[in-house]
Amino acid sequence: MIPLLKIQGLKTYFFKPKETLRAVDGIDLEIHPGETLALVGESGCGKTTTAQSIFRLVPPPGRIVDGAIEFRGQNLLSLPEKQMASIRGKEMGLILQDPLSALNPVMRVGGQISEVIRHHFDLDRKTAKHRALELMERVRLPNAGMIYNCYPHQLSSGQRQRILIAIALACRPALIVADEPTSALDVSLQSQILALLKELKRDFQLSLLLITHDLGVVAQIADRVAVMYAGKIVEQSATEALFAAPRHPYTMALLEAIPRLAFATIKLKDDLEGGIK
Repeated sequence: MIPLLKIQGLKTYFFKPKETLRAVDGIDLEIHPGETLALVGESGCGKTTTAQSIFRLVPPPGRIVDGAIEFRGQNLLSLPEKQMASIRGKEMGLILQDPLSALNPVMRVGGQISEVIRHHFDLDRKTAKHRALELMERVRLPNAGMIYNCYPHQLSSGQRQRILIAIALACRPALIVADEPTSALDVSLQSQILALLKELKRDFQLSLLLITHDLGVVAQIADRVAVMYAGKIVEQSATEALFAAPRHPYTMALLEAIPRLAFATIKLKDDLEGGIK
């Protein structure tokens, strides 16, 4: 199967006055159509920089210095900025970690969804608003008509995260990159957002790159796992194989950090869901 996204030899460095930080140091990754790949590692290992590199949104003094990022066979790193801007949001969606900082604080949330739709499609305001309201209902936001006119600070953390998901889905992209989408939420909200992502992935026929430090989250949603450490991918395998027989010492340490009761609960839930079909 031809990969939807293929990363080869990607290097993204941050050039500081007295040192060079090799945030991403020669990684290879592939995501296939309909697949969920989890990119796992501790804070500072290069996961978020990988996501920024895919969208060509690396902040200065960072810079992609080598490698290729192919999306649908096209090297994103060779595209003019105008063409790349047309791909962001329309063909690849991004869900950021902190919705309060990701959303425009002085713009109503419904308008932020509508703006993305109108940016990529030739639609009038009324039609864009109708689509935005449909998306808000699709991500399980109650009273979508009322919430449409709210500002981000007026919403709960779970509602803001659902708005970010709606924005990412606004143009029905083929790929969603979700950067720690549940880390700012409490446990009950985490479970709801993960269930929603699984449902939307199926219904919208998405591929999903899930960036997380939490292997408990990975056990619930991922088909494959890539483990990142100090800017490099140290292990990749199917999720079940990684949990059953991790090969790299860093992966073993991550697995040891999962609370045993929580992990057993996750696996029991998955076994029941998979066995009753």
